[in-house]
Amino acid sequence: MADSRSSDVIGHNVRAVLDNIRQAALRAGRRPEAVRLIAATKTVSPDSVLSAIAAGVRILGESRLQEALPKIEAIGAHEGLEWHFIGRLQRRKVKSVVGRFRLIHSVDSLDLAAEIDRRAAEAGIVQAVLMEVNIGDEASKGGLAPAAVAEAVAAIKDLPNVSVRGLMAVPPPSTDPEAARPYFRRLRELALSLLPQGLQELSMGMSQDYAVAVEEGATMVRVGTAIFGARHG
Repeated sequence: MADSRSSDVIGHNVRAVLDNIRQAALRAGRRPEAVRLIAATKTVSPDSVLSAIAAGVRILGESRLQEALPKIEAIGAHEGLEWHFIGRLQRRKVKSVVGRFRLIHSVDSLDLAAEIDRRAAEAGIVQAVLMEVNIGDEASKGGLAPAAVAEAVAAIKDLPNVSVRGLMAVPPPSTDPEAARPYFRRLRELALSLLPQGLQELSMGMSQDYAVAVEEGATMVRVGTAIFGARHG
């Protein structure tokens, strides 16, 4: 894991990100409280995560199960704290993810949804999920094709122990935040077309483009580097 960052620096960064979210929401005529910050904690030490919690972070996002489980134990319980699973999820790891994470952001197939449903039924819970969309039609990325999302969501509605809350996407990489805007807009429009099925959450935007994502309708942004600094590993 990365070395612990200065608590003061992390606190300053959290406040700056929250202010940027607020300003972006206001520019778009949205309520700032409609957007939630997810601190992406991959490779970040428990001490640094605790600094972010002290600065007001209430949702933590992990993408590697083997790193997440000891970190969850080390950090312990905090009032109002949620863990989200934001990385690629393999079927063999579903049992360990279901129930430990409030929301799974990366459901990219009906087979994965069915396995989540089976494991959630065993645990006696309903697992909240987002459907991952390959919004840029990139061969190197997982996720459902945009044209396949409506049919997939309809099929998953028949799974009693899975609740689809919305969509997640990562646009093609670019150094220009504005390059992501058309992809965020496309995801928002896709979600709006599915509103009768209850899709209200949009997880989109990371450190380089989260303000644009908020302007385009994100309800959750996944921010790591802008809070914790450059990653290693």
